[in-house]
Amino acid sequence: MSKVRVRFAPSPTGPLHIGGVRTALYNYLFAKKHNGTFILRIEDTDQTRYVPGAEEYIKKSLSWLGLEPEEGPDQGGEYGPYRQSERKELYGQYAKKLVDMGYAYYAFDTPEELDQWREKLTAAGVHSPKYDHSTRMSMNNSLKLGKEEALEMIAKGIPYVIRLKVPENETIVFDDIVRGTVSFNSNELDDKVILKGDGLPTYHLANIVDDHFMKITNVIRGEEWLSSTAHHVLLYRYLCWEDAMPQFAHLPLLLKPVGKGKLSKRDGAKFGFPVFPLSWEGNNPEDNFMGFKEFGFLPEATINFLALLGWNPGDDREMFEIDELIGTFSLDKIVKSGARFNIDKAKWFNQQYLLKKSDKEFAELISPYLEDANFEFENESLVKIAKLMKPRIELLPEIVNKARFFFTDDFDLDEKIVRKKWKSPNKEHVIELRNKLDSIEIFNKGDIEDIIKGYIEENSLSFGNIFPLLRVAVTGTTKGPDLFETMEILGKNKVLSRFDAAFDRFKCIVN
Repeated sequence: MSKVRVRFAPSPTGPLHIGGVRTALYNYLFAKKHNGTFILRIEDTDQTRYVPGAEEYIKKSLSWLGLEPEEGPDQGGEYGPYRQSERKELYGQYAKKLVDMGYAYYAFDTPEELDQWREKLTAAGVHSPKYDHSTRMSMNNSLKLGKEEALEMIAKGIPYVIRLKVPENETIVFDDIVRGTVSFNSNELDDKVILKGDGLPTYHLANIVDDHFMKITNVIRGEEWLSSTAHHVLLYRYLCWEDAMPQFAHLPLLLKPVGKGKLSKRDGAKFGFPVFPLSWEGNNPEDNFMGFKEFGFLPEATINFLALLGWNPGDDREMFEIDELIGTFSLDKIVKSGARFNIDKAKWFNQQYLLKKSDKEFAELISPYLEDANFEFENESLVKIAKLMKPRIELLPEIVNKARFFFTDDFDLDEKIVRKKWKSPNKEHVIELRNKLDSIEIFNKGDIEDIIKGYIEENSLSFGNIFPLLRVAVTGTTKGPDLFETMEILGKNKVLSRFDAAFDRFKCIVN
């Protein structure tokens, strides 16, 4: 068997969708599993849709996730160049060869003529008119005009494209690792343009030529390319490359959270979650998108989440480090049906990976968000805060609001609790507890806990009446980490001043 070589071949027409990231991941895992080569190829032949900065975005996204290619535009390699725009002459050579062999033809139809043709057929009741075996002889092409006239038109500089001549009444069959044997009736296929008027190829020719000369062994790509594969099989046959044709594996669609329809870039804005790996700023506000990274996801959690969107390891296991994914991954365990994008599951994965971080590592992860919020802190105390907050964070930016009381006195109070519980005799007991805490010389968790719990028990008080008021006075909320540890981290002076300020605020709330 030839050494495994796979390629991730995105088009730089905008930010890399998370579905494209999953395609890159599966290619990467397959290559690593078989000690093969993972290649990045930029398919930039559609210059009308080219977006400046998109290629760099693709590279940064792969790098953030650790999916580094062995060959690519930056890495180089034996089979470069790795941008299709830099391989233009090669495609033209093989497009002309196909014409000379009778498998393709020159077409001179203008866009206006094609529009009129479609309108005419549609008006006559033809659903989705196709440029194919049944219509090609009525069009403006070299098959109808003859070779000599066509060459004269080319010599005069008349614009043309080259179309693939799809045979009629033929069944085209190929094997797909995910979907098994797939067949298409050639009468259902149109004569695809393989070389455009600007001399650049369409995807159909370019990917065949590049995959052949880059010695690609496996084509792992999205389901949307399944219907085009019949054309690609024909091209392999016509160019006498059938023996070296790669194995195909077409991945299932990523579906909207509701499970119906393909996940789109607009779904992120609609449902409030990221559908791109990194943030992207477009020319218009509606084209600005937040990425997984900026949303607060770890790259390793993102990888784990995406791996299981369409691939089943064969058991109930969910947590995989990248090396474990490589060891377990196989194309025959990819499912055929679409995978529903569940952002809550993605958050769960992220939390699991955050919990695996040491307190110091977690502190380093949250510090940039705290700095952006202009919170001041010492590294030693931040590690203690990290230990308390780690189980309560799903996404890193949440630390700013959920741990706000550690860094500032500017936080809201739970007024509902205050109105319900700040009344006699509760308030007198809370004030007395504040005074007892003032007597502690070394303000530590153990002594704080002993005084508060001891006072409540000695006075036969309800924990549910006293403790919520203590929490709200110190942190503003009844939710949060261990109160005794929180008070130790804040320190005696800060805790007492919080109580004093809270008592004044409590009065205003209940009156």
